Amino acid sequence: MPTSDTTRVPFEPASVPFTNPPFAYRQGELCCEDVPLKAIAAEAGTPCYVYGANGIRQRYQAYRHAFGDLPHRICYAVKANSNLAILRVLADLGSGFDIVSGGELYRVLQSGGDAAKVVFSGVGKTREEMGYALDAGIHSFNCESARELEALAAVARSKGVRARASLRVNPDVDAKTHPYISTGLREHKFGVAMEDALPLYQRFEAEPAIEWIGVSCHIGSQLLDVSPLAEAAEKLVSFVDELRSAGIPIRELDIGGGVGVRYQPGEVAPDIPDYGKRVLRAFASAGVTVVAEPGRSLVAEAGVLVARVLYVKASGSREFVILDAAMNDLIRPSLYNAHHEIVPLRWEPRAPMFADVVGPVCESGDFFARSRELGRVAEEELVALCTAGAYGFVQASNYNTRPRPAEVLVDGDVWRVVRQRETLAQLVAGETV
Repeated sequence: MPTSDTTRVPFEPASVPFTNPPFAYRQGELCCEDVPLKAIAAEAGTPCYVYGANGIRQRYQAYRHAFGDLPHRICYAVKANSNLAILRVLADLGSGFDIVSGGELYRVLQSGGDAAKVVFSGVGKTREEMGYALDAGIHSFNCESARELEALAAVARSKGVRARASLRVNPDVDAKTHPYISTGLREHKFGVAMEDALPLYQRFEAEPAIEWIGVSCHIGSQLLDVSPLAEAAEKLVSFVDELRSAGIPIRELDIGGGVGVRYQPGEVAPDIPDYGKRVLRAFASAGVTVVAEPGRSLVAEAGVLVARVLYVKASGSREFVILDAAMNDLIRPSLYNAHHEIVPLRWEPRAPMFADVVGPVCESGDFFARSRELGRVAEEELVALCTAGAYGFVQASNYNTRPRPAEVLVDGDVWRVVRQRETLAQLVAGETV
């Protein structure tokens, strides 16, 4: 609990405050790659998201190396961060893309991504989205129900094409993660139970408009232990053998994503090479191309949300640090009770404080941290909310009629704004009186 100011002693962290590459303190200033964040904030304003391109590249290459000689395709999960510049960085590396909406497909195409490397996932695809994807020439669909397969077949017939498809099976594996991002148990809306899958494969094997190419699975997100992924992989391989014995040719296995990242000190995220050894080795003798759909693990640690301290407020025994960022900018703490480390852009000895770090939105749920121990910050000081590159801006809203933040991409010693901060006029552009 907080102590009075008179009993506090000078506080200097035993080590540099928490960061993940590509963020590091240099001569006391927090930098993204080779650019001080304070320089970005001075020009781009706050709040703003800042991403490091080289951090994303390094994580993508780690996945590539983890696969070794195993035939594979990496399809970045666009829902994690759909900024066009981020998609372009990955497209230039040869990445494919996992999408869950027609809008995400549009973004991939606008960024220069290859439609032939796109996998369309999601439990509720519309017929319009299916038609758009077939016209674009995407690689395949991950389907999740008999009714969806019927709809896809009808759309494909109307266009005179065959739709390549995999069935998302539910292996009933507990991902042991937050219930909102766990997707692999029977009670979840996703996928088809494994015991119900074979009859569906057999039924649609006779459908001329559907071409079976694989099996898909995704058990959840932010897994700090890859054992559930390894368990799911073993079940998938056994199911492929069952399908082939029934005369259904399978050439791809989509293991989904889910590898977690380090959000706070003490957390240990999975090592990507270890993920390769423990999960991917299950497919070595299956004779398939393995598809992985990492999202968070490629971009989360490569981004921060930079904000300014507006006020420091005392209320009884509690202190509040009020930022110019709010839950509409980064909703994860309010939605998932998620932890984001909050660090000053300037590292120097500081007295400690216990505070709720909050935003200006008129909701008690508008918080980034509660009773968090921090080095004392002052009004007008800049702070960074770490590990915000995934599920940050993509979940931002205009609640309280607040413009969404700017987004910035850093590449070495060069940076540019890759999404302008919204204006007030843009907030009402689609409305009429």
